Amino acid sequence: MKERKIPTPEKVMIIEDEKDLCYLLAVVLKQNNLRPACVYSIKEAKKIIREIKPSIVFLDNHLPDGYGFDFIILLKAIYPDTKIVMITAQDSPADIDLAFRRGADYFISKPFDVATINTILNLLTTEFSKKPIPHLTS
Repeated sequence: MKERKIPTPEKVMIIEDEKDLCYLLAVVLKQNNLRPACVYSIKEAKKIIREIKPSIVFLDNHLPDGYGFDFIILLKAIYPDTKIVMITAQDSPADIDLAFRRGADYFISKPFDVATINTILNLLTTEFSKKPIPHLTS
């Protein structure tokens, strides 16, 4: 099955402290005509978010300097149309509900595979809306 490519290069921020995972996500995003920028903490994200102005943010929850669930609120205040994809192993029903209530658009449980990322990217290309979908596991 051929992956659908996003028609214009969109800026994407990956906020993930696991550098190998950041690299993997960046490779997949580049294959889908996206321009990813990796940062490893909330502090780094705050420094460059206004420069990048991302259309999509892949956000881990457990970061060295805080929780992604808390950072969602700030992200949505600055860029309300930015799509937030939570990527975390913290995936109890209460955690998933909290992520969506804070403003996450999609939720992916760790560990995940490339097909899961491509599924989310395909959803984003066809429907850039606020409709949350059930979280995905691989």
